[in-house]
Amino acid sequence: MIFPVSCKFVGNASTKPHGEKVYFLTQYLIRSTENGPEILEITPGDGDGLLRPIKSVNLLAGPKDIAVWEGHVNPHDRADLVRKAMTTGKRATIFGSTTDHMTFVIDPSFDEFETIHVFDNTPPKASLSETLRSLESIGYFEPDNIIFEHHIEDISEYEADVYPCRAGGFPRTLDRANVKEGDIVACCKTGRQICEETSDAELTFRETCPVTRIDKEPFITRCCRMDEAGIQVRNGCFGVVVHWAAPPREICESLDAMLFEWRKRKYGE
Repeated sequence: MIFPVSCKFVGNASTKPHGEKVYFLTQYLIRSTENGPEILEITPGDGDGLLRPIKSVNLLAGPKDIAVWEGHVNPHDRADLVRKAMTTGKRATIFGSTTDHMTFVIDPSFDEFETIHVFDNTPPKASLSETLRSLESIGYFEPDNIIFEHHIEDISEYEADVYPCRAGGFPRTLDRANVKEGDIVACCKTGRQICEETSDAELTFRETCPVTRIDKEPFITRCCRMDEAGIQVRNGCFGVVVHWAAPPREICESLDAMLFEWRKRKYGE
């Protein structure tokens, strides 16, 4: 796959106002021709000025191999651009317009992306998963070349008598009802502790904590217990646990730190 690291390295031109010179940052050029756009790889020559003589030009894709994506995109959401490029049926896809940033993807593939496994629960909502989707959509993860695989558990399917909290919309929950003899209680370690401290009833528990379902790495998940948070190996898998109510900044910092350690372990970076 050829996918510029940033759109700042991609130029767009249909004329030569300064002759055979390009801006010094230029690595690629989208050039208009009579038959449609073509994508060129450019090597600027040596020099001190902003405009440099062109040292070499290599044609990467011609008009017949190029699709131009219609509509607005976020050039910083790299995973989304790769997904879109995979749908065009062409070897190369150009994104953006002459009045905005432009970039392209040639031979789209996720082989160069790291997959992060997200383990979360619903209801009330999978807030960790939703936060990561939102951050991905604005291009926060552009430098990281990562994609997310979301493993969302619907705990309403557990057919329990009692559930963790009222926020999920359940009729009986640990935060507003007492458990009864023989109840099936869907909860985590914290819920079991609450039951032990408030009732002598014989209960059956259904585990709800996403941490207990981890079976892929690298991972990110959340837990209501602060003592469970941090970078760790869980169920033989490497990843990070954040607090249940972690804000976006904390999620990002935890994920960044985990990725740094993961890549050191895996690639020796």
